Amino acid sequence: MVLRALDGVEPTVHEDAYVDDDAVVIGDVTLERAASVWPNATLRGDHYPIVVGEESNVQDNAVLHEDAVLGPRVTVGHSAIVHAATVEEEALIGMGAIVLDDATVGEGAIVAAGSVVTGGTEVPAGTLVAGTPAEVVKEIDGDMGSVAADEYVKRGAQYAESSRIVDEDD
Repeated sequence: MVLRALDGVEPTVHEDAYVDDDAVVIGDVTLERAASVWPNATLRGDHYPIVVGEESNVQDNAVLHEDAVLGPRVTVGHSAIVHAATVEEEALIGMGAIVLDDATVGEGAIVAAGSVVTGGTEVPAGTLVAGTPAEVVKEIDGDMGSVAADEYVKRGAQYAESSRIVDEDD
């Protein structure tokens, strides 16, 4: 893992958080209890802070930048981008989705894979949004975000405890 200070500001990583060896976490970034950051994810807190809430996960190749705030138990899917936006508790950002400046994704909402939540948009709690720009498709019960969070808390603990880099000298 790359934990890099910038202008004297170091990332703050809770002892129970998991950061993969191939993730990059730079500057003013806070990872709370049982948060996880997966391979090739980049969290760059160079101008404004980034917060990854308790039991939230940032999956492979995802990017968080510029005042991105994830509440508790949020899932940011593979190759998704959250830029200067807020994602509330148990929301799920689908694979390849983009959430732009000053947007808010409400509690338990889901942003469908490949969708774009444009700047300043407020995604209502408990809804599924899809498309470019993302629009409400339907109301949902919010269980999907909870299930994803539970899975990645378990997976993060498993990787922290038992994964290791294997090379030819082992």
